Amino acid sequence: MQWAEVVDNPYFENLPFKIELNRYGKIEMTPASNKRARLLTVMGALLKRKLKKGEVLIECSIQTTEGVKVADVAWCSKAFIKQHGYGYETPYTQAPEICVEVVSQSNSKEEMTNKVQLYLQAGAEEVWIAWENGLVDYYGKAGKLEQLAYGVNVAIK
Repeated sequence: MQWAEVVDNPYFENLPFKIELNRYGKIEMTPASNKRARLLTVMGALLKRKLKKGEVLIECSIQTTEGVKVADVAWCSKAFIKQHGYGYETPYTQAPEICVEVVSQSNSKEEMTNKVQLYLQAGAEEVWIAWENGLVDYYGKAGKLEQLAYGVNVAIK
């Protein structure tokens, strides 16, 4: 399938799952939970409060070399929005500057490592992985980051 077919298909509306496409055009789904939804909200609100010169998107679709992946939370600079629009380009052909994944029970560490690489290859400057225990790992093109380019550190509970 192509992403436009997924987005426009009424059968996929209102599903309690996050939907992505793998490199073969097959649908992958992740079950939703309220705990995860809360973490998405906390991350989005934090980015909006700390980084005022951009926009926060929840469930941001991004074309990667392995299909369309959906960052749980993304922060886009005003320059990114000017170039790609608020949602007219779906999926985005380039990753926003910050992509955040909130790990759920169905995600493996291998899957998260792969997503980090895919978002970075697609142009993200930072990829954050928020684990269920509240810890957040930060990655950039050089690997795991100790200091973030945007100066936002997260502690979630």
